[in-house]
Amino acid sequence: MESQRNISEFIFLGLSYNQNIQIFCFVFFLFCYIAILVGNLLILVSIRCRPHFHQPMYYFLSHLSSMNVCYTSCVTPKLISDLLLGRKTTSYGNCMLQVFTMRFFGIIEVFVLTVMAFDRCAAICKPLHYTIIMNRTRCNLLIVAAWAGGAVRAFSQFSMRVSLPFCGPNEIDHYYCDIFPLLKVACTDTYITGVLVVANSGMVALVTFVLLFGSYVIILFNLRNHSAEGRRKVLSTCGSHITVVTLFFGPSIFAYLRPPTTFPENKIFSLFYTIIAPMFNPLIYTLRNTEMKKAMRRVWYQKMFSDEKHN
Repeated sequence: MESQRNISEFIFLGLSYNQNIQIFCFVFFLFCYIAILVGNLLILVSIRCRPHFHQPMYYFLSHLSSMNVCYTSCVTPKLISDLLLGRKTTSYGNCMLQVFTMRFFGIIEVFVLTVMAFDRCAAICKPLHYTIIMNRTRCNLLIVAAWAGGAVRAFSQFSMRVSLPFCGPNEIDHYYCDIFPLLKVACTDTYITGVLVVANSGMVALVTFVLLFGSYVIILFNLRNHSAEGRRKVLSTCGSHITVVTLFFGPSIFAYLRPPTTFPENKIFSLFYTIIAPMFNPLIYTLRNTEMKKAMRRVWYQKMFSDEKHN
């Protein structure tokens, strides 16, 4: 494989060559990344400081926030530094590492979203048996399964990528090491590999989305037996989850569930599931989730009150 690969680095063509657009993108993506870090940190601290952490929904939400930060950190810091320094290159090793980490943290986030939908479905459809169904042991097993699934998928996709020969050209029409742009610059016929990518990534995204959609159809169907206050509370919690799922899966399905080729629009859709959706996740879960807003309010009000009392 080493004899076939004589490329030591890749050059990203980026989002635009226009200097003004690059400055705007730098400021905007820097703001987005800071918002992602601060928003998810607030969620993690609020959950850890309250007894709500022991409830399955918040236990899974803490893992989702952690994966949110890890996933977007695979791409966003590099993109920001490239826009600032004007250097749009990456080594072969860093490119392959980005391929692995994005698939790893991305599929964990997908599985955690699926587990959260299952948790809400159990809580609403089987309220009397909820504590038995979603006990701590089962919650831990579901998270371990999500990590194991992420590792299996990441290694499978990484093995396909690392076995490809790259001998030139080394320009990637993207802002990070995405799958289809890499296949385009490989020095071999990548049609079969592209089909495998579609079968792997696209079908996983589609099947997971269908499962999530089905779980929320079941939840909405069972809301008929709840009071008006109960329906409002459930819709507040589930509405947040549905919004996050739509933002994440919509662009992902479009990007990967199609013939293995590249389009200029791919970079725009990639921005949604690598930066935009992770930025909106904390806002959606805090502003649309009544219980989360109350938990955060209690934590930070108590902290401010204790600091004032101490001073």
